Amino acid sequence: MDKGTIKFKLANDKEDVSEILRQVYTALKAKGYNPLNQIVGYIISGDPTYITSYNNARALITRIDRNDLLEEMTLQFLRDHCGINDI
Repeated sequence: MDKGTIKFKLANDKEDVSEILRQVYTALKAKGYNPLNQIVGYIISGDPTYITSYNNARALITRIDRNDLLEEMTLQFLRDHCGINDI
C-alpha cells in the first residue's frame, strides 16, 4: 500500500490570491463600490467591512493574511511594471 504525500492547497497560494482578489473586485464592482478604494481600505485598516459580503467576498478576502496579500500584490507589480523577475 503506497502512502504518498498529500499536498493541501491553502488560500495563500499565488493562484488562490489572484482568484480571490478577482472575485472580491467583481463583487465590489457589482455592488457599485470603487474596488480599489475598498481593497486599500481593508488592507490598511484590517476592517473587513470595507469588503461587501455579496457573493461571499468578505469571507474570501479574510482567508488571506493581509501581509501575504501585500507581498503578492507588490511582487506582481514589480514583475509586471518594473521588469524585476529575480525575486
